[in-house]
Amino acid sequence: MTRIAIRKYSTARPYPPRLTRFNQPFWSALRSGDFKTTRCTKCSETTFPPKPICPRCWCTDMNWVDISPDGEVYSYTTIHAAPAIFAAEAPYVVAIVDLVQGVRLASRILDRPDHMSVGLRGSIVATHHPDGPYFAFEIKN
Repeated sequence: MTRIAIRKYSTARPYPPRLTRFNQPFWSALRSGDFKTTRCTKCSETTFPPKPICPRCWCTDMNWVDISPDGEVYSYTTIHAAPAIFAAEAPYVVAIVDLVQGVRLASRILDRPDHMSVGLRGSIVATHHPDGPYFAFEIKN
């Protein structure tokens, strides 16, 4: 099991996720500093976000597994004209990140690096807010 770094914030999440009975294990793990997702027991497809049904073979037997938080930036954009709920945070960077285990996901870049570029390496970190956890990608120096 690989523990992920935890960054604490005093502000609430601007757009909290919808919690369901299915996704509760993901959010509970994130609160504990673990990064988990689902893997199909039939074809071994690893999915993110976690899914109750395998998108490859349609199997409904999915297991929760730890996943490495390490990866690199595949693509990114800087948001200058943000939706009202995120306006105070603009400009900020969001990216498509390829994790080492083959999962591709969208994530906020935790800090705005001076020279953002494709291929930068980093890790998923848990961001702990008073109203619950979230995650972001932190660029390694």
